[in-house]
Amino acid sequence: MNALRGGFRLRLISPVVCAALLIGCATEKVDWAPRVGHYTYDQAVLEFGPPDKYAKLTDGTIVAEWLTVRGAAYSQATTLGSGYGYPYWYGPPGPTLIDTYQSPNRYIRLTFGPDGLLQAWKTVYH
Repeated sequence: MNALRGGFRLRLISPVVCAALLIGCATEKVDWAPRVGHYTYDQAVLEFGPPDKYAKLTDGTIVAEWLTVRGAAYSQATTLGSGYGYPYWYGPPGPTLIDTYQSPNRYIRLTFGPDGLLQAWKTVYH
C-alpha cells in the first residue's frame, strides 16, 4: 500500500519539478559585452520597448534605462509577550512590532554614442 502511495506522489511531483526547471531555464540573460559597438538604440527599442528613462546629451549621446526587475516590499511582524512566563500564559500578548523592507528596482542602463551604437552598459538600482 505504501509503495502505491509513493509511486503516486512521484508521478505528481515529477511534472511540477520539470515545469519549474523549464520556467527557470526559459529566463534569458543578455550578454551585453558582445553587443558593444554593434547594437543600436533602435534595436533596443524593438527588443525591450520604449525606455523608462531617456536622456539625449548635447554631443548626441543617448542614455536610456529599462526596468528589468521591479522591487518588492515585504514586512515581518513580531509579537512581544507579556512578562509573566513562557509561553505567556498569564496575560494578554504584548505589542506587535512590524518591520517593513523595500528592495530597489533594477534597471539596465545603455549608453549609445552619437553614431547610434552601444558604447556602454551597466545595471543600476533605484
